[in-house]
Amino acid sequence: MPPRLVVGVTGATGAVYAQRLLLRARELGIETHLIVTPAGVLNLHHELGLERRQIEALADRSYAPGDVGACLASGSFDASAMVIAPCSMKTLAAVAHGFGDNLLTRAADVMLKERRPLLLMVRETPFNLAHLRNMCAVTEMGGIVFPPLPAFYHRPASIDEMVADTVERVLQMLRLPGADPQRWQGLKPA
Repeated sequence: MPPRLVVGVTGATGAVYAQRLLLRARELGIETHLIVTPAGVLNLHHELGLERRQIEALADRSYAPGDVGACLASGSFDASAMVIAPCSMKTLAAVAHGFGDNLLTRAADVMLKERRPLLLMVRETPFNLAHLRNMCAVTEMGGIVFPPLPAFYHRPASIDEMVADTVERVLQMLRLPGADPQRWQGLKPA
């Protein structure tokens, strides 16, 4: 059975990360299960010109956020990992406080309770104290807070290269097979 990745998309900026994750997962043979919130749909349209059906076409299976009876709402669904890309501060707060009021936040709660990898690509700046405390709470529960901050040591030539490398780092962090991020080779002697 191929690894299963649950991908959540919220209304925070950075919709390109979700799109790239889904495309890369398909290349790697990773089965994807997608949940897009209404604000996530708005942001996908604003930032990438995509409609819900277009992003859903990139996943193996998609679910409505209100479908709290879906298989993803149970620990018996054998997901390898979950990523919320991008993750709004509202969703971060819901995850930090166990507020599973929709399928996305319930699925995240399931990942935490089952001790499976959950990664939140939080998008906000600057952080206020509530944001920081919520990140701390998620980290203490075993989640991974991963603001998509690009690496520059490999001298990326475009935004596309920065997004691609960040996605590879996310896949590697989730221990999914085939991830290939740029690696630091050390300073070259002068």
